Formats: sequence, structure tokens, C-alpha cells
Amino acid sequence: MEGLVSLVNGIIWSPALIYLCLGAGLFYSIMTRFVQVRLFKEMLRLLFKGKPDNDGISSFQALAVSLAGRVGMGNIAGVAAAIGFGGPGAVFWMWIVAFLGASTAYVESTLGQIYKERDLVTGEYRGGPAYYFERALGQKWYGILFAISSIIACGIFLPGVQANGVINAVAQVAGEGSVINFMGLETGTTRIMALGVVLVVLGFIIFGGIKRIATFTEYAVPFMALGYIVLAFFIMFANFSMIPEVFGAIIGDAFTAQAGFGAAIGWGVKRGIYSNEAGQGTGPHAAAAAAVDHPSQQGLVQAFSVYVDTLLVCSATAFMILSTGMYNIQGTLPDGQFIVQNVAATTEINAPAFTQMAMESVYGTFGSTFIAVAVFFFAFTTILAYYYIAEVNISYLTRSMGKGASKTGHFIVKVIIMAMVAYGGLNSAGYIWGLGDAGVGLMAWLNIVGIILIFFVSRPALEILKDYEAQLKAGGGTTSNRFVFDPKKFGIKNATYWEQRHLENEQKRSENPLNKEVK
Repeated sequence: MEGLVSLVNGIIWSPALIYLCLGAGLFYSIMTRFVQVRLFKEMLRLLFKGKPDNDGISSFQALAVSLAGRVGMGNIAGVAAAIGFGGPGAVFWMWIVAFLGASTAYVESTLGQIYKERDLVTGEYRGGPAYYFERALGQKWYGILFAISSIIACGIFLPGVQANGVINAVAQVAGEGSVINFMGLETGTTRIMALGVVLVVLGFIIFGGIKRIATFTEYAVPFMALGYIVLAFFIMFANFSMIPEVFGAIIGDAFTAQAGFGAAIGWGVKRGIYSNEAGQGTGPHAAAAAAVDHPSQQGLVQAFSVYVDTLLVCSATAFMILSTGMYNIQGTLPDGQFIVQNVAATTEINAPAFTQMAMESVYGTFGSTFIAVAVFFFAFTTILAYYYIAEVNISYLTRSMGKGASKTGHFIVKVIIMAMVAYGGLNSAGYIWGLGDAGVGLMAWLNIVGIILIFFVSRPALEILKDYEAQLKAGGGTTSNRFVFDPKKFGIKNATYWEQRHLENEQKRSENPLNKEVK
């Protein structure tokens, strides 16, 4: 099975996908005139402006749910793997894919908002790539293909990666405990107890729906990210003299990488996309759940989340590892010799070990324990985001089958998620990461090709960006001058939620005595 997973990954993560991700980001950066730079101030303003309604969550809650998916094992173990297999130069390519990917995140999340709809069972807003492929491209089969792929990726392949990181981090701090045979696997009692805690808390939250997920992530994500970044800055301060050398290694190694130029780009882009998810098609699901006045608003907020994930959290991890020297770089030759070896050869690269060792070198036992706690929160909230994505796509596939089919589908995906968390938590890290990479790559292929095709069909995300900027210049965004959006004005078809909302708003305005002409 491990050989099969490696074979599939080699096909999915060919150079074609790597350059497609970079190319799509560059393409949309140019077409939006680098919206990720021009409207950065507006991104910050929007973070705390929106409020939830009866059916949707606030912009900040949607950001938190999205960050829950973005900020996970990719930020701790993923960065370590990028350095361990691609050298310090891989970090540079993570930065590049984040900067360019912010424009892709804007486009895909804006599309998620434009073509969202209300769920027949819960009344909550639903949207994502499956919805906009059907409505913008007019290709329902492509939407179904993406929905099935995302359920497989987020419901089966990806949760195990996060769970594996949690259990490994706990075991590294607390030890393995007594080794016993558990369901056919030789594993330590510590791992079993940690897994039990994860499953109980996970079950409580995911059976509460998007509102409970949003509430939990709204508090957990900012807390864990801020605490992690603060401790990382202290490490950077303690190794202040090393900062220029670290920057030099990252920039200088980006094009003449110690592990090979192709390895630096490949691992940087692969782990960059795994971490910030720009272009992968996961972000639009949370973006569509937000209650906003204009689709572009949530697109901008989601673009900002890419910066938070990679330029802040991933960079913090990279600087910790590189400034403390707690890493190895493995060569690409079959003999697997190390190009650089600073720590024990047995240290696992596809794990939080480098990051834990970096923390421990400055903070002692507290550092290793803190990483275990951070990994728990980072990975746990990501599992919640994965569940929500799988649930949305179940809703998409069952929306014409009645409420009973939808409820049954939601229950089944809950059980599958918990089973895969248990499976991933107790199996080998390399094999589980391979499954995760396959899931990410599969979704990225379908989503990036799809949003490029949408550009050549109708360009909805770019058209309404111009509209948003025009309203912004005209003083939009105040209580007396709220943003408005009429999809028909731009020839956008099948945006049924926004069409209905515009009609309702127009009716309210016509019925308001203050808007009637005084005779």
C-alpha cells in the first residue's frame, strides 16, 4: 500500500502541478492587478466588520474556520519536512506560493460567495468549488467530480495526517508508555489515551454543526497562533545574530538548493500549498458560510488568511529550526545520505521533531511540551475544518435526494472522519503523509483547472472586484452607505442567493417612507 501511495503521489505531484500552482497565482495576481497588495488595508478593515446572521457566520468566524484548515501540521511538521528534504531554499518557495496564492485565494473564495445557497436541512449557507463549477461553468459533472474528490481527500486522506502529528507530539513528550497489541497494531498506551481524548472532543464538536465549529475556532485559532508566534520571536531574539545568516541561507539556497533546485521548488510548493491551501479549493467552503454585503469582501478576508498562515506561522517555524540548527537535510540519492546532519539520523523528518527540538534548545522541557500542545490545537482545528468541507460536499451531492439522505450522509461522514483519525493516529507517519499529499494534489488539480476555465467563460470574480473598488471609492462600507451587489448587473447567472437578496433589499427600500418622493 505504501508503494502504491508513493506511485500515485509521483503522478499527482508531477512538475506540471507545481508549475500550474505557481502559474495560476501569477496569472491571477496580474489580472487582479495584485489585489493582495493594493487592498491589504481593506483586508484588515474587513476582519472585524461583518456580523453573523441566523443562517451564516461572521467574516472573522469564516476566517477562523478557514485558518483552522490552513494552520495545522503543515505549519509545524510540514515546514520541517520542506527543510529536511528541500533545504532552506524550500522556505523561499513557500513564501512565493503564499504571495501569489493570495490572489488565487481571493478568486476562489469570491466565487464561493457568489454561487452559495442555503442548505435544505440546516438553512446554513453552503458553497465551494462544486457549486461554482456547476453554476459558473455549467458543468455539473465537474462539480460532482470535485465533491467526490474532496470527500475522499478531507474525509479519508487528510484527517490522518493531523491526528498522526498530534499523537506523535504527545508521545515524544510523555513517552510511548507500555507497548500493547491494540486492534492488530503494536502501539504504546500513551498513544491510545491521547487518541481517546481527541476522539471524544472531536465527536462533541462536529455533531454540533458549523456554528459550534465556528465558535470553537474563533477563540482557539487566534490564541494558538499568537502564542506560537510570540515564542518563536523569543527564539529569534535569543539567536538574533543568526537572523542574517538564516535569511541568507533561505534566499541563497532557493536557486542553488543543497538538496537540488527541483527539490527546493517541489517541497516548497507542495508544503506551501498543503499549509496555506491557496488554490486547493478548501477555503471557499468556509468563505461561502459568511454573511457579508458583497462577495468580494470575503474573498479579501480569505486572501489575508494565506498571509497569516505562511508569512507568519510557517516563517516562525522556519526561523526557529534554522536559527537553532535543529535539522538535517536528506539527499535525493537512493542511499539516502544526509547533505547536512545536525541532529540524530533517526530523527523523523515528516514529524514535528525538528520544531520540538528547536523549542527545547531554548525553553528546555517546556518548549517540547508547548509544541505538543500547539500541535494538538493546530491539528485538531484542522480536522474540524476538514469535517466541515466533507459535510458541505455531502450536502451538495444529496441536495436533490431529500432531507433524509442529507442527514444520513452527514452522519456517515462523521463516523468516517473519526475512524480515519483513529487510523492515522496509530500508523506510520510517512505513509499517512503520503495519503495527505495525494488528497491535496487531487483537489488542487481539479480546482485550479476549474477556476482558470471560469475566467475564460465569464470572469465573475474580476468583474465584481471592480464594482467593489468603485463602491469603496464612493464611500461604501458605512452604516448609511452599505455595499450592494446585483449579479444581473454583471451578467452573472445562477447566483440565486444574491439575486433573491437583491430583490428583497430593493423591496425594502421601496417600502421605506424615507425613500419615497415627497409630493
